Amino acid sequence: MKTNTFFHGLAAAAMLFSAAAAHAQSGDLKKFPKGATPEEIGQRIASRFVASPHPNFGRPVPPRVITYPETCTWYGALTFAKERNDKALLQQLAARFEPLLGARDTLIPIPDHVDYTVFGSVPLELYQQTKDPRYLAIGKRMADKQWGPPEGKRVTEASHRFYNKGYSWQTRLWIDDMFMITAVQSQATRATGARSYIDKAANEMVFYLDSLQKPNGLFYHSPDVPYFWGRGNGWMAAGMSELLRSVPKDNPNYPRIMAAYKTMMASLLKYQAEDGMWRQLIDDPQSWPETSCTGMFTFAMITGVKNGWLDAKTYGPAARKAWLKLITYINAENDITDVCEGTNAKNNHQYYLDRKRLTGDMHGQAPLLWCATALLRK
Repeated sequence: MKTNTFFHGLAAAAMLFSAAAAHAQSGDLKKFPKGATPEEIGQRIASRFVASPHPNFGRPVPPRVITYPETCTWYGALTFAKERNDKALLQQLAARFEPLLGARDTLIPIPDHVDYTVFGSVPLELYQQTKDPRYLAIGKRMADKQWGPPEGKRVTEASHRFYNKGYSWQTRLWIDDMFMITAVQSQATRATGARSYIDKAANEMVFYLDSLQKPNGLFYHSPDVPYFWGRGNGWMAAGMSELLRSVPKDNPNYPRIMAAYKTMMASLLKYQAEDGMWRQLIDDPQSWPETSCTGMFTFAMITGVKNGWLDAKTYGPAARKAWLKLITYINAENDITDVCEGTNAKNNHQYYLDRKRLTGDMHGQAPLLWCATALLRK
C-alpha cells in the first residue's frame, strides 16, 4: 500500500512538473491567469495615470510643460482605451487635455526638440478617437514643425546641416529619438492619411540604423557612447514597431527597417534573463534587471508576433515570460519599481550601472500600457 502511495505521489509530482514546464514554455498571448490579464493590468495602470498630477522628473514642483514620459503614458492609456472600447476612460483622458485647450495651453511644449515634439502623438490619438478638429490642429502643427526649417532657440549649426540633407532638423543621433520622432510622425499619417509623414520618418530611421546599430543587432546610445543601454534600446525597439505597424510596404526603406528590427529581436532573445527580464546594460550580466526596457522589448515582441513579423513559437514564449515577470514589479499603489531614471548619453560604463532605480516613474508606467494594448490587438 505504501509502495502504491509512493508511486502515485511520484506520478502526481511528475504531472505537476510537466504542467508547469508546459506553462513556462507557452507562447499563448491571449490567455493569462487572473490578475495577469492585459485588461486588468492596463486598467490598473491607466487609472493610476488618470489620478496622477503632471510629473516633473521627480521634482516637487509642477512642470513648465508636459514631459515626454507623461506623453508616452498618456498615449499608451489612450490606445488601451481604444482597444477596450472604454468610453469612460477615453473621457477621463480627454478631460486631462481640456485645460490645455484653454488657459493652460502653455503646458503644450514648443516643438523645437524631439522630447517636446513627441507630445503631438497625444492630440493626434485623441483626434482619431473623437474627431475633434482642435486636437488635429495641435498634433499636425507639431508634426509639421519637426520637418520644417530650423526654428527656435534650440537651433544649432547641426540643425541646418541635417535639414539640408533631408532629415529632421531635430536630429541628434541618440537612440531615444527613434521613438520620439517615429511616434508622432506615424500618428500624423494615421490621423491625416498623408503618407509623407511616415515616409520621412522611415528615411530618418534608416539614417539612425546606419549610424548606431551594431552587428549584434543592438544600438549604442550615441555614436560616441559604446554601451547597450536598456531603455535606449527599448526606445529603438518600440519606435521600429510603431513605424512598421503603419509604414506602407512599398516604401523603399521598409525591407531595411524590417531586417534591422528582426536582427535586434534575435539579439534580445539571447540576452533575456532566465526569469524573463532584461538588464540596465543589456549585455552585462552583472547589471540590474530594469523594468522600462523590459516593457519596451516585450511590446516590440508582442507586436511582431501579432503582425506575423516574428515566429510565434520562438518569440511568443519570450514575450509571455517577460510580461508575467514584469507585472510582478507593480506594487500595491500600481506603480512599477526598478525604473531607470532619466539618462543622458555618457561614455562611462559605471555611469549606467549607477543610475537610480525609481518607483512609479512614467518611463516605466508607459510600456506597461503599450504592452497591454499590444496584447489586446487582433
